[in-house]
This record gives sequence, structure tokens and C-alpha cells, in this order.
Amino acid sequence: MKVRKLIDSFNDAIDGVIHVLKTQRNMRIHFALAVAVLFFSSFFDLTRLEMLMLLFAISLVIICEMINTAIESSIDIITKKYHPQARIAKNVAAGAVLIAAFNSIVVGYLIFFDRLSQFIPNTFFKIKQSPPYLTFITIIIVSLLIVIIKTLSLKGSHLKGGLISGHSALAFSLFIMISILTGDVLVITLSLLMAILVAHTRVESGIHTIWEVILGGILGVLVALLIFSI
Repeated sequence: MKVRKLIDSFNDAIDGVIHVLKTQRNMRIHFALAVAVLFFSSFFDLTRLEMLMLLFAISLVIICEMINTAIESSIDIITKKYHPQARIAKNVAAGAVLIAAFNSIVVGYLIFFDRLSQFIPNTFFKIKQSPPYLTFITIIIVSLLIVIIKTLSLKGSHLKGGLISGHSALAFSLFIMISILTGDVLVITLSLLMAILVAHTRVESGIHTIWEVILGGILGVLVALLIFSI
């Protein structure tokens, strides 16, 4: 009986994780980023302590997001009406997620900064010698591809909506070009944050879905890398 209850407890816990993944967009984003970070970390020679710090930072974000969801659900059970105390409880829980996410960014940056400082200049050295007009060619090609895809998809207009996010495609193509032309880790990080902010505004404004933004970002990255590599 005790073994059965233990198994039931594990099943309930797993159901809780799956429920949050199914219902919370932010949790899906956290999971996707966690998988990406762990995948790329395998290419670097991280120490045991650095790996421990990385796993702790990732776990902290996911745990805070789950607690935030539990608090929101509990409040919604008690009342559906607006109440100042309910608003405070939800905002505090969301604030905990924000702090945990910011902490994970700082931890990741401190762990990978030195390694990227050595890796990026060597990787981009040959590409950096490319003629400067390739930057403008890349922007034109990305813009044309966006118009073509939106025209074929018959969804949205050329400047708003559509199968992919044109703003995200251009933002991430510019991020790649800035990375190649500068090779500076700090500048690359700041340009990446700006590209993410552009993509985020398209989702928050309801113009694009998260997947349309991701597709746009992938298009911009691939086109920029392909042109500069060739």
C-alpha cells in the first residue's frame, strides 16, 4: 500500500509538470531555453561546479514558474473578482519568476563569457573579411523572402501578421551580422537581447504567435549565416 501511494505521488507530480507545460506558455519557453542551453553546454568543457550552478539556475526558474501557476490557480478558485490582495499575491509570485530568470541569465553569462570570448573571434574571423555590401544584400534577401512567404501563405499583410514574423527575421539577421562584424561578446549579447525584445513585442501585441516569431528568427539567422558563409 505504501509503495502504491508513493507511485501515485510520483504520478501526481508528473501530471502537475505536464499540466503546467500544456497550459503555461512561459513554462514552454523556459523548457525550450533550458534544453538549448544544456545542449550547447556540451560543446564547452564545464567544470562540475559550473554545471551544478547551471542546473540549479535552470531548476530555480522552472520551480518558481510552477509555484506561480499554483498560486494563480489557488486564487482563481477562491475568487474570480478583482481584489487588491489577490493582485498583490499574483504579482509577487510573478516577480519571483522574474528574479529567478534574471539570475539564470547572469549565471549563464558568467559561465560562458570567457569561453565565448575565445570561441567567437576564431569562428567569425574568416567570415568577417567578407565585403561590407553583403550586409545590405542580406537585409534585401531576408525582406524579399518575408514578402514571398507572406504572399504565398495568404495570411496577414506584408507589414502585419502572416505566417512568419518579418520583424523577428530582420532583427535576428541583424543580430547575426552584428555578431560577425564585431566579434565582441558584450555587443553580441546586447544585440541578441534587442532581437529577443523585438520578437517579444510581436507576440505581446497579438500580431504573431510564438511559433511565427520563432520561424521568423530562424529564417533571419539561416539566411544571414548562409550568405556570409558563401
